[in-house]
Amino acid sequence: MSSATTQQPASKNRGTLVITIVIIAAVVVAFFIFAGLYADWLWFQQLGFQNVLTTQWLAAAVMFLIGFVGMAVPVWVSIEIAFRRRPVYAKLNAQLDRYQEVVEPLRRLATLGIPIVLGFFAGIAAASRWELALMWLNRTTTGEVDPQFGLDISFYLFELPFYSSVLAFASAVVIISALAALATSYLYGALRVTGREVRISKTARIQLAITGAIYLALQAVSFWLDQYRTLSDTSSGLIYGASFTDVNATIPGKAIIAGAAAVVAILFIVTAIVGRWRLPIVGTALLIVTAIIAGSVYPWIIQRFQVEPSVRSLEAEYIQRNIDATRTAYGVTDVTETPYSATTDAEPGQLRDDAETTASIRILDPALVTLSFAQLEQIKQYYKFPQHLDVDRYEVDGKSQDTVIAVREIDTTNTGGTNSAYNDTFVYTHGYGVVAAAGNERTADGMPSFIESGIPSTGVLGEYEPRVYFGENSPDYSIVGAPEGAKPIELDYPANGEDSDTNATTTYKGDGGPKLDNIFKQLIYAIKFQSEQIVLSDAVNSDSQILFDRDPRERVQKVAPYLTLDSDAYPAVVDGKVVWIVDGYTTSAQYPYSEKQSLSTAIVDTYTPAPLVALDQINYIRNSVKATVDAYSGEVTLYAWDDEDPILKTWQKIFPSTLKSASEMTEQLSEHVRYPADLFKVQRTILGTYHVTDTNSFYSGDDAWVTPDDPTSSAATAKAQPPYYMTMKMPGADSAAFSLYSTYIPRSSGEGTRSILTGYLSVNADAGENYGKFTLLALPKDTTVAGPGQVQNNFNSDTAVSTELNLLDQGATSVRKGNLLTLPVGGGLLYVQPVYVQSTGETSYPILQKVLVSFGDEIAFESSLDAALDVIFGGDSGAVAGDENVPDAPTVPTDPDAPETPETPTTPTTPGAGDSSAFTQALADARDALQEREAAYAANDLVAAAQADEKLQKALETLFAESK
Repeated sequence: MSSATTQQPASKNRGTLVITIVIIAAVVVAFFIFAGLYADWLWFQQLGFQNVLTTQWLAAAVMFLIGFVGMAVPVWVSIEIAFRRRPVYAKLNAQLDRYQEVVEPLRRLATLGIPIVLGFFAGIAAASRWELALMWLNRTTTGEVDPQFGLDISFYLFELPFYSSVLAFASAVVIISALAALATSYLYGALRVTGREVRISKTARIQLAITGAIYLALQAVSFWLDQYRTLSDTSSGLIYGASFTDVNATIPGKAIIAGAAAVVAILFIVTAIVGRWRLPIVGTALLIVTAIIAGSVYPWIIQRFQVEPSVRSLEAEYIQRNIDATRTAYGVTDVTETPYSATTDAEPGQLRDDAETTASIRILDPALVTLSFAQLEQIKQYYKFPQHLDVDRYEVDGKSQDTVIAVREIDTTNTGGTNSAYNDTFVYTHGYGVVAAAGNERTADGMPSFIESGIPSTGVLGEYEPRVYFGENSPDYSIVGAPEGAKPIELDYPANGEDSDTNATTTYKGDGGPKLDNIFKQLIYAIKFQSEQIVLSDAVNSDSQILFDRDPRERVQKVAPYLTLDSDAYPAVVDGKVVWIVDGYTTSAQYPYSEKQSLSTAIVDTYTPAPLVALDQINYIRNSVKATVDAYSGEVTLYAWDDEDPILKTWQKIFPSTLKSASEMTEQLSEHVRYPADLFKVQRTILGTYHVTDTNSFYSGDDAWVTPDDPTSSAATAKAQPPYYMTMKMPGADSAAFSLYSTYIPRSSGEGTRSILTGYLSVNADAGENYGKFTLLALPKDTTVAGPGQVQNNFNSDTAVSTELNLLDQGATSVRKGNLLTLPVGGGLLYVQPVYVQSTGETSYPILQKVLVSFGDEIAFESSLDAALDVIFGGDSGAVAGDENVPDAPTVPTDPDAPETPETPTTPTTPGAGDSSAFTQALADARDALQEREAAYAANDLVAAAQADEKLQKALETLFAESK
């Protein structure tokens, strides 16, 4: 008795301990979840977008509840009915008896637990579809109808996806409920299988028959909706959308199958009443036969024996539907081909009418000069520039200037000292200023010609807030802010120049993040970022703010979750501050008859990597939103750029007051809006095929185009050539405009691939009445105009060019070729490629040394673009380039350890010196010695360099002697 009494309290204590641990664990988990949610709430509240978060939470919660109830209740009802209506005196076999013995103690738990678990997972699945539900509830009509059923396009964009999702969920619920009823009925004897005989109780029969009827009714609706799904799918492989076979066989077949499924559903109801299974079984078999015949066999017969013998004529109507819908859905309806003769003859003065374009030709490659920016303008090791710089335009001296621009951001991984948590969080908090260089100019020694540079920033961009707290490479989080009069601890910039160890400090004065004005908020963010510093550090005070989620694209994505964002956010100095401009797209994959493609695959080029798995199929896209992110305050502003887009209108109903009208953009901001590159890449891919509007030619594929591979990359790794921004005057235009362009070559594969230019596509990228206006130049089919690949090959194989390049690409230097630009000027196509020379040293950077130019069969390789144009066009191109003031012979990068080269002696003005044959010979010897010396150092041949130095010294002595 004593032993039993002792064991009972011990057992009770263990039970209490387990319960306590479970409760504590639940509280901790709940607090961590709460911390994450509250941290997000504070972030959205600070930005003024808390309604976006609360709408998401509310919608997801309601959808979770619907999904939970929608799954849990039917499953529970199914189990409960099967159990309560079980045969009380059913004779069970020994195996079922053993099953019951095992299950019975857990029956109550299973009856509730199974539906709850299934409901939980169903709720999570439903919650993830909150966007679909809200779009259906707030759908907006388009005023356009599909060509097959005459339904408004909004039915396909908003309604059909929602109905399909509801049917899929309901079908899953019915199937799981049926399985639960079958299992319960079998376990408790309502359903018995003895040999070939199946016995079923009346209650089980009614339950299973009604469940089957519901499932078949759902399938009938699904088959009916399949008629409409044919308009955004492909069955023929020829086009997306219903083809001849779909319209005349598949769609009627879907309707027949839907009717047959409805009839069989009625037969299941009859079985529930009369108790005979023969009718639904026979009906189900006939339904399967009907589905095979009407859904597969008949369409195959039509396709094989009617369509294929006359495919071009029979499919013409449906190909035209596909062409029209695709061009509309991708926003290229108004693009028409303009014939362009593309002359190959170069004559003097030929570029006179294209002076605006030639003056703006960009010789600075934004993908190559990153190292130049870093070496010349990084200033300190804790700053960095992005891998690819951006191209924009600014007004300089009253004229628009194409500019290569970058933000000088902070790099906490390279501070040069101890990378402590304190430094990373409180000291190295922000970048400083922008650096900009003229795209069409360079200095005499081949460096970028900066129009904005230095710390503090100086240049032509005016006064602006230079501190960059929000950027593409900002730290994960920083804590900033302090009471008035407190000693600043944030590093601002090197105060006394690049070589100074003295740094200016600052204190953040903006409103960029949630405040840490109490211990509870500090604890919340300490948990979020797993850092005790946030709670313990004396640098945290009542005026502190925590800045996080600082990448411009990330900030826009959080406040506008319905947008697909452009891969490139670019900086601009606007209204006295640095802002990031982000383009946002609304997309769909349900536009009827429109061609589908993967967005992430369509934008792949030299600068944009290919995705591991492409899961973003689209067939409709609009640049509906342009967003800005203030680099100092982090403020996000959304502008409704395409206010006619029905998808954007729908989201404006869901998130009211989150977007401003595009008319509210300031004038300066509008000047820096540009046509987004990702959208252009998607559209150029579509226009490669859909520039053809004749159905016969479209079917034959005889005029299909493709973007050429980047000729500056190796053949093994080459991807599509990127589109390039440039100010130019297109043929037929009244004036030059900031534009985005790309080229086309014939679509082919294998040995048949030819780099012959077939088309030239450009779009006006300047905000205004002509914004988004495309120009598509179609080159003549009866002449051959070299494409980028052929031109690059011509450059590489030209004897004079290759000789000079080989001299530059030896020893301690290497040659790097910049982007190959194509311009429709002078009635033909002008190709321009900057050539950089880079030392192989540790701190080397590319220096613009030469410019390659091609027009027709002519090639020039000069020290400046201006000189190269004159060479091409008979000594006078008729226009000037931006580098017209650059000397003919820029400084050649040399080994810093090599002795300096003496300047080439000039001819003395002493009377009679010019008549001396000895003086003339000595001058020629000096020039030869200089060339030999440069070639020797380029080849890293020190012996030959020493011999050239000796020869040069003798020549100089002779010159001095003769000049006396």
